[in-house]
Amino acid sequence: MRDLTDLTRAPETDPLPIFRQRDGIYATDLLGAAVAQLDFFTWLDKNPSDLAAICRAFSFHERPVDVMLTLFCAMGLVEKRAGTFHVTALSREHLVAGSQWNLGPYFGSLKERPVCRDFVTILRTDKPANWGSYKDEREWAKAMEGEGFARGFTAAMDCRGVYLGQALARQVDLNGSHRLLDIGGGSGIYACAIAARHTHLRAAVLERAPVDAIAREKIAERGLTERVEVLTGDFFKGPLPDGFDAHLYSNVLHDWDAPTVRALLAKSHATLPVGGRLLIHDMHLNADKTGPLPVASYSAILMAVTEGRCYSVAELEAWLAEAGFTGMTLTPTTADRSVISARKAR
Repeated sequence: MRDLTDLTRAPETDPLPIFRQRDGIYATDLLGAAVAQLDFFTWLDKNPSDLAAICRAFSFHERPVDVMLTLFCAMGLVEKRAGTFHVTALSREHLVAGSQWNLGPYFGSLKERPVCRDFVTILRTDKPANWGSYKDEREWAKAMEGEGFARGFTAAMDCRGVYLGQALARQVDLNGSHRLLDIGGGSGIYACAIAARHTHLRAAVLERAPVDAIAREKIAERGLTERVEVLTGDFFKGPLPDGFDAHLYSNVLHDWDAPTVRALLAKSHATLPVGGRLLIHDMHLNADKTGPLPVASYSAILMAVTEGRCYSVAELEAWLAEAGFTGMTLTPTTADRSVISARKAR
């Protein structure tokens, strides 16, 4: 049997089809909500509108509507022209009431699916639902303070990170970097994968309790305690730890809204030395937010269970520049993920 602590050996098969099934599981429910609950395409056919006008017409919030429109653009059901969203020939023929080929009633049976109902609520309130908010409607971050929830969630992220982390480590350029801070790094799987491949590097994982203790356990299991440490702390409170010349946000920024993302980038800029490297490993939308479809589909999950969404390369490039970073590059890794790299310029 292979060594389960080996973080430099890739699997013999490509799990992309499995990732896409899991990552895209909520996309059909969001489409079902739009068709069966809202008859959205019939409305849009009569009222081509920009995002703000759609929000006003339905009394919806910007973040979830942005996710919905991005998904429908990626599906080929909506197109954006000069800032205005229109139905496409495909949706006009098959999702607009009155068409001979309207498939709207075919979606009727989805109307009472719990996630479909949740999506309508999220569009109206901009509040995460289901798994993310727990039964007592605590936000996801609050839920992570509980040992049971934290262990289950961290285990889920750790198992996918064994594959995703190795791909990240293979693609990321860390020449000239010596100490990496993995911000909100969960089990430490990404820091461990990077340390295993980049043997000159030392790393630290910044996490709150109780995840910090879980991270220490996993790092010890992987035999990397001499090179990967855990710092207990909340990246929202106070400055980030200093003494690092590279920062990593791996599957972190997508959990938070745009103002929070911009604030975190500014925090990294304030702490990194000039020339320090910032890495953002995530699923990234293209510049005009028309896809790729797997990323737009994954954003539907984030819309449902977090305060965030998938961000586009154009959005992140603008926010990085605003914070004082330059030289942004985008490198695909695996399973529809990619890593953005930029350096502190001043």
